[in-house]
Amino acid sequence: MLRSFTFSDSWLVAAPVDDVAATLVDLEHYPRWWPQVRAVAKLGPDTARVCCRSTLPYTLDLVLDAVSRTPPVVEVAIGGDLDGFARFTLTPEGAGTRLDFAQEVAVRGLLALASYGGRWLLEWNHHRMMAGCRDGLAGELTG
Repeated sequence: MLRSFTFSDSWLVAAPVDDVAATLVDLEHYPRWWPQVRAVAKLGPDTARVCCRSTLPYTLDLVLDAVSRTPPVVEVAIGGDLDGFARFTLTPEGAGTRLDFAQEVAVRGLLALASYGGRWLLEWNHHRMMAGCRDGLAGELTG
């Protein structure tokens, strides 16, 4: 049983595109600035294992493989507890950068089952996760 989710968001950060991209591709340091990313282990030059936990008491165990590390697109393929991709498209805007986020994933097992009655709760949890990304990234880049 698979259930699909599609997410998108857009926000501005007061830093140049190259600085934003450098921070986004540096997965090993995500726990420093993204509170919901609990642990990262480098598995290879383009692959990392990432454990995430947002507001709900459930930790996602993900494997991220770099698809693109070069602006304007920073993208990873996602495996593990989710299957799909996450992509940031970076666009200069004034002295800063607009980030357009897109994610498409499929879940299976207990997450898929939970999504039948609690899809709204899983979407809310993802929104909280991305709020942590937005706020943490801005803090990391602006000091």
